[in-house]
Amino acid sequence: MTRDTEANSSQEHDIVRPLKSWKGYIWDTWELPSDQRWLLFKLDAFVLTFASIGYFLKNLDLQNVTNAYLSGMEEDLEMFGNQLVTSTSIFTVGYVIGQIPANLLLTRISPRWVIPSLEIGWGIATMCMSSVKSYKALYALRFLVGLFESGFYPGIHYLLGSWYTPQEIGKRAMIFWLAGHIGNLFSGFLQAAAYTNLNGVDGRAGWRWLFIIDGIITLPLALAGYLFFPNLPQSGKKTWWITNEEHILSVNRMQAIGRAGKEPWSMAKLKRILYSWHTYLLPMIYILWNNGYPQVGMGYWLKSFNADPPPVPGKSYTVADINNLPLVTTGISIFVCFIWGLLSDGPCRGSRWPFIHIGAVITVCTFDPYAQDDSAVTFVKLVMCVLLRQMPLYTNIPGRMAVYWLSNIGVCQSPNTSDVIFS
Repeated sequence: MTRDTEANSSQEHDIVRPLKSWKGYIWDTWELPSDQRWLLFKLDAFVLTFASIGYFLKNLDLQNVTNAYLSGMEEDLEMFGNQLVTSTSIFTVGYVIGQIPANLLLTRISPRWVIPSLEIGWGIATMCMSSVKSYKALYALRFLVGLFESGFYPGIHYLLGSWYTPQEIGKRAMIFWLAGHIGNLFSGFLQAAAYTNLNGVDGRAGWRWLFIIDGIITLPLALAGYLFFPNLPQSGKKTWWITNEEHILSVNRMQAIGRAGKEPWSMAKLKRILYSWHTYLLPMIYILWNNGYPQVGMGYWLKSFNADPPPVPGKSYTVADINNLPLVTTGISIFVCFIWGLLSDGPCRGSRWPFIHIGAVITVCTFDPYAQDDSAVTFVKLVMCVLLRQMPLYTNIPGRMAVYWLSNIGVCQSPNTSDVIFS
């Protein structure tokens, strides 16, 4: 080894040091030199904060259609068939169509401009959903919401992977992911409050006010993103809230872990992509994971008690109950996800695979919430689905409710799967 190589290796070791103490496992900045600690404080304050707020808004605007459906939209728009499922499928079509163009755009235009623009797009489309007169108009707007949301999640992981090292990204990706869960949680509370306090105000149903409120929350925060989201370290453009020394330090940190930034297209680059196992295996795993993802079934199950004739005479749930009771599931997921993120970056020293496999085993599958007998329920994976299959729908209500609440703990593997790519 030459002296230059030894010097470079020593410099890289000084920039990216392995964690050694219990404090570092809890939060890595406690072990870093003062210059890196202050840089990461700024990154957490600006990048992580606004990324998390954006994902909170994304999931708020994604989940609201389900809450609206359970709170009167089904009856007002006469969505008595498969219209809700169709609206979800159309959202997915927009999401798929927008994925590749949005991510190509992110490599050519700074995420500082692309990501807030996407937020504004889905915020406007969400507000317009408050005025729909038919489910066909809802289809068109859901397509636009999917189109604009498509580039946000991978774009944020691209941004996080361009600023944080592998020993730092796991817990931050988990915090980002948890913000989306909190968005789901907040959407239920928001719909319950909107229905209780705004239903009929200005001649609008409570579910229509949910879309208006979501848009009002989304747009100002999206505009703030133009100010606070950074350029990429390798772009050569310094972000206004870091110093020249911090900009150089951020570039050196990425070079120390082999992230030199984008490179021009070439035959060698194309071959690396085509011959990489990531290109083929990870999409297949993600497809299987999404198809094994537990559908939001508890709200529909609760609403089915209000059918005529009722499956359980004398047992019914209010709109607030239907929106609020399933939120325990999200609260449990938030706790489990955060613990997994700390363990992944800390004692497991950046290993993501244990949590990916644990989550895959636990993850439950899609089932029909209106099935009247166990034979109508289709299961793909283990644990929770076995319990749901064996439990009757309407006789052991507290037990089935508890299983619903525990059913989402397997989805906490998702940020670890993303980190395999970006860390």
